[in-house]
Amino acid sequence: MNKDQVKGATKQTAGKVQEAAGKMVGSKEQQVKGLGKQISGGAQKSYGDAKEAVKDANK
Repeated sequence: MNKDQVKGATKQTAGKVQEAAGKMVGSKEQQVKGLGKQISGGAQKSYGDAKEAVKDANK
């Protein structure tokens, strides 16, 4: 597991928490920001997964 995978997964989790908090307080803005973090985290995690696959393929 590389740093992009870890940071991406962390960002996804933080986004889920932010989205849920936004739902609890009725803030559409926080919900959208949370979804944005989830998307960004997913992209970063996918990038990390790709890096890991290339690294494993070169072994």
